[in-house]
Amino acid sequence: MRISDSVANYILQLLNAADGTAEIQRNELANLLGCVPSQINYVLSSRFTPEQGYLVESRRGGGGYIRITRMQITTSDMIMHIINAVGDELDAGTVRAMCENMVYSGVLGRTTAAVVQAATSEKALVQVPRELRDRVRAAIFKNVLLAARM
Repeated sequence: MRISDSVANYILQLLNAADGTAEIQRNELANLLGCVPSQINYVLSSRFTPEQGYLVESRRGGGGYIRITRMQITTSDMIMHIINAVGDELDAGTVRAMCENMVYSGVLGRTTAAVVQAATSEKALVQVPRELRDRVRAAIFKNVLLAARM
């Protein structure tokens, strides 16, 4: 298991044990799990995002902490939040990462995520002029997610 998976699983266990809110100290957690503190930051910024239903607050200083709260929102609301967060352009790598995050958080099933990625792939957009692909990809991504929300 990768260290990022271990960190995420540990945080999820804390959240489940504490009814959706956990406070951690980054350095202590890094020592406990045998990783560097920046790995904790990476996991928090990639797996515990508002798009995935989490609110992360931090307080720096001697008594500093990181508070992670699982937000109670519907899948439909979460998809709308993701759609609204996407700008006018989207590259294929970002679509892939967002789909992985949505599958991981249960917002999308693997099949739907695969369809989204196929519809927005470079191969699917080969007939679109290169300078327009990221704009077209963003529009397709948003529309497919809207349809999946129904």
